[in-house]
Amino acid sequence: MQLCNINITDINKNKLFTIWDELQILIPINAECIVRGNQDHQLLSIVNSYHTTIDGQIPLWIYQKKYPNIEIKKISGCDVVYDFCEWANKNDLRVFFLGGKDISNKKAVDRINEIYPTLHITGYSSPYEKYPFSKSNSMEINRRLEDFAPHIIFVGFGFGKQEHWLNDNYAFLNKLGVKWGIACGGTFEFLSGEVNRAPKFIQRCGLEGVWRLIMEPKLFRIKRLITSEKILNELNTNERSIESISEFGNLECGITLNKPEILFNRIEVNE
Repeated sequence: MQLCNINITDINKNKLFTIWDELQILIPINAECIVRGNQDHQLLSIVNSYHTTIDGQIPLWIYQKKYPNIEIKKISGCDVVYDFCEWANKNDLRVFFLGGKDISNKKAVDRINEIYPTLHITGYSSPYEKYPFSKSNSMEINRRLEDFAPHIIFVGFGFGKQEHWLNDNYAFLNKLGVKWGIACGGTFEFLSGEVNRAPKFIQRCGLEGVWRLIMEPKLFRIKRLITSEKILNELNTNERSIESISEFGNLECGITLNKPEILFNRIEVNE
């Protein structure tokens, strides 16, 4: 089953919590991921090699319209991190948080430790670099992973970078005994409380990107929001039209954005 050239597995949460013989990679897909994947064939190939789930209301609407007889729910890194940690705690599994800002990573680990005091969990925020990382950075990441030997690793480098890293390091992680690698984007920022996640009704309206822009009014957020909106250009007209998405969203929550310019009053130009 495909959505804009991306294979979407009909995996549900219950199937995630299993110890496989080989490392399993989970990549939640939102609108930005679909657009960027279709612009980068190498990245698209990587994404289609692993488990993919719907992360985002608009892709979910489109998928449900295209496959009305298949039940699928939105599964994001933010949603499953608690489930994975609870499962790990019950089964004496070790969890590693890799990526995000240093303060967010530490606070995210502390937050999970508050909920599951006996869980074996740690984290590491590597220095920011473009991918591929420098040799010294890669060696330090590998050293920390070897020392802790996690069973589950959440990777929050941001879409594109985290998928390439998981794919390039598959053999290393598999040999280390990692059973699940989850690409989780900005999950650590949400877990830490550094960024507030959009309220449920905002999520149901497909406006999480707009919410994040309001919370973090920076130029790169505008770029990401514009990229996400380009999903409409990737769609076949038989999947869903712009008008039907608008109608569905209004029906769902009664909200329209007649004056989107109000979102940009506090934009910071620096990234």
